[in-house]
Amino acid sequence: MKSDIHPEYREARIICACGNIIETRSTVPEIHVEICSSCHPFFTGRQKLVDTAGRVEKFRARYGKKESTEAEAVEA
Repeated sequence: MKSDIHPEYREARIICACGNIIETRSTVPEIHVEICSSCHPFFTGRQKLVDTAGRVEKFRARYGKKESTEAEAVEA
């Protein structure tokens, strides 16, 4: 094997957009990420609905429960 061809493996910081900082080791001293295990919905159990062009509301309006018809049926 050739000597002195491997990069230096040193302490590194992973910085998330949410502000979480993770200390690890890497050949790169600082890594910036958008999502980490502290803010990702798979790991936190919180899921955010990202609504593009009102698709969620359109689905709920079309297939969702209609409360007014159920209340009228109970009264009748």
